[in-house]
Amino acid sequence: MWEKLRIIFTIPELRTKIGLTLLLLAIYRVGSWIPLPIIDQSKGLFTAQDGTGWRTIMESVATFAASNLDQTTIFGLGIMPYISASIIFQLLASVYKPLEELQKEGESGRKKINEYTRYATVVLCLAQSWFYVSILAGQGLIREEYLVAGRYLPFNWHLISVLTMTAGTIFLMWLGEQIDEFGIGNGISLLIMAGILARIPKAGFEFLAPVFEGELQLGSSSGQMGVETLLVLAALFVGVIFGVVFMTMGQRRIPTQSAKHVRGRRVYGGTRTFLPLRVNQAGVMPIIFASSLLMFPAMFFHWLADVAVRNSGPGGGFWSELMAELDSAFSDSSSYVHNVFYVLLIYFFCYFWTAITFNPKDMAENLKNFGSFIPGYRPGKRTADYLEKVMVRITYVGAGFLSLVAIMPTLVADWTHIEYGIASLYGGTGVLISVSVAFDLVQKIDSHLVMRNYKGLLERT
Repeated sequence: MWEKLRIIFTIPELRTKIGLTLLLLAIYRVGSWIPLPIIDQSKGLFTAQDGTGWRTIMESVATFAASNLDQTTIFGLGIMPYISASIIFQLLASVYKPLEELQKEGESGRKKINEYTRYATVVLCLAQSWFYVSILAGQGLIREEYLVAGRYLPFNWHLISVLTMTAGTIFLMWLGEQIDEFGIGNGISLLIMAGILARIPKAGFEFLAPVFEGELQLGSSSGQMGVETLLVLAALFVGVIFGVVFMTMGQRRIPTQSAKHVRGRRVYGGTRTFLPLRVNQAGVMPIIFASSLLMFPAMFFHWLADVAVRNSGPGGGFWSELMAELDSAFSDSSSYVHNVFYVLLIYFFCYFWTAITFNPKDMAENLKNFGSFIPGYRPGKRTADYLEKVMVRITYVGAGFLSLVAIMPTLVADWTHIEYGIASLYGGTGVLISVSVAFDLVQKIDSHLVMRNYKGLLERT
């Protein structure tokens, strides 16, 4: 392995790409610590939400947004507006005819859709940053010297903060595009992965704090971490990583055979190969969709609970108690109701996203056009029906895997009584994204090595 790593840095082109990628990621990490000037950094946004389910929800959003919401920096929105705009146009391209035709035009159509995506990103940034700064002002996190009469944030400072955060997200989008063009790997994915990995040292230090402070003991009481808890968590971490890697790379291989062609005295074709169908065809998108959608009922019932408390008398009432229960059920990530709806939404979006990205009719038509077929099934409709049936079955398994990964941090935090930030190392979107991006990066590096007649990083020597 060390010899392969040495070979990587002996190739000038690959060395330049890796160096540029690391430099741009370092710029992103430096910018993630530059705060907005109007914010009192001694009061974190998550700190203001301690004791509620909102802290967990906001940490989940910050994970797949490559942002630092708690520190309210110039990159506070992260890359999430660009991801949202990309998802919107990808969904529209499957139902809106002009976009679908534009997508089929090839490189020129793709550039046009990317241009529309950038414009949509700016609009989303302006809306989200305005809402974000309004929340900060409502939570009392603005410095006193920027407030009018000690209460209100002036419009000019509000606008400056909105434009600063919008420019920060656009700059991150530009960094990702530079990595795509001149670096190595997918730029946006690497930015998200860098934000996730940056959380590991802090979470690891908090996780091992009892060891450093000499408070670790065998047979610990409730709420304390003992030796046996530490060993179980370490084994669980290795098991989760192994399971994520196994399911991410998992495939259902459909055997195919090409038709034979006789030309003169020679016979061409007749070779056997396979059609790989990924078990986790939808990737991490169902978790992102489910997490985002669950925020709406949480916000709605939280607002209704506040209204019920204000309108009810000193003794409360049935309506007030009902809204408080619903608020707790959807805002608390460890509640049974929240997890049930989370799993149901993941299953729904797994099938929804797979139906958008995987078209069995087109795949069957492509096999037919290339003179290939699946043994035992006629080309055309029979082949498309078979592929659809196989994909429905393996999507069920993939959705179950995503559901387990998504609720794993909540289960670990509930069973071991550790903080959610530490438990997030054991699953969730962060682990799934990190593993997927790492494999994609290794494959890109392998393509450079194989092109120069070297063995890939994952090949045995």
